[in-house]
Amino acid sequence: MKALVYTNPLEVQIQDCPEPDLAPGEVVLRIDAVGICGSDMHAYHGHDPRRKPGLVLGHEFCGTIVKTDAPGFAIGQRVTGNPLITCGVCDYCVQGRNNLCSRRTMVGMTRPGAFAEFMSIPAASLIEMPQDMPAIQAALTEPAATALHAINMSLKAMARPLPENRTLIIGGGAIGMLAALLLKTYGARGTVLAEVNPLRRQSAENHAGVTTYDPRTTAPEENGFDYVIDAVGSKLTRVAALHAVKPGGVIMHIGLQDWASEIDMRKLTLAEITLMGTYTYTTADLRATVKLLHAGGFGDLSWVASVPMADGAQAFADLDSGQIASSKLVLLP
Repeated sequence: MKALVYTNPLEVQIQDCPEPDLAPGEVVLRIDAVGICGSDMHAYHGHDPRRKPGLVLGHEFCGTIVKTDAPGFAIGQRVTGNPLITCGVCDYCVQGRNNLCSRRTMVGMTRPGAFAEFMSIPAASLIEMPQDMPAIQAALTEPAATALHAINMSLKAMARPLPENRTLIIGGGAIGMLAALLLKTYGARGTVLAEVNPLRRQSAENHAGVTTYDPRTTAPEENGFDYVIDAVGSKLTRVAALHAVKPGGVIMHIGLQDWASEIDMRKLTLAEITLMGTYTYTTADLRATVKLLHAGGFGDLSWVASVPMADGAQAFADLDSGQIASSKLVLLP
């Protein structure tokens, strides 16, 4: 089969790879669509020691079952899935918080991913979807669930209902864009988005109805926002988030660009700021996201771009150079 393989920092190549074997309790999927995630770009830059050269990346997928060793899943059935392979028996898994499973592994990190014609995955990770759901729409389940999980967590910490809050999103990538679209569905008004790429700023304004600004030339309003989503996670964006949030407000930290940095702990303490971190999604979030995507809860997704997987190397290079206006690029095998 053909697969897009991470071979060296700043290099991915189409290679011939063996088709995956069918393992007990697993299925083999023919991949219909797969998104390029920020973590795939992180690996592409050589910044993720867990993802080593020689690996097939990709974990935002929709596929069709071509082989199955699992009851309840039939050949020809179209599915998406949870790329986190969890144990199912630890405290977190039985509580329904399987995203925190300490034994978790991951498609496209510890096992070959979906940048390929075929991929194997445990049947327990599959998420059923409407069979008429477009492949590109279904492939957005994973990033959209990340936004849904984060926002739903935030709602529990807000002093007032979301529509009464003024929201700032830092970062106009896929998570920032999907968060803006979901906030609109949830009734948020007057959302502001910070993004350095002018093409993405225009896309966010056109498709999510937000106000945008370039954080390289404009600072966020001090104490101006009840709710701040940091979808970048850099040293600079953490500082900006603490600067922008109102006393008593909520910051949701999603991005993982920088691993560590100092923040304004004095303001965090004296202003009673709630700073929350989030990691991916639960299986329940993925199921809810499929339904919401199918119902149009994230808009028409006309801002999503797609290219053949054969052009994957150029797609990575274009994303790296900021030449693509879309916040999400999907590869089609």
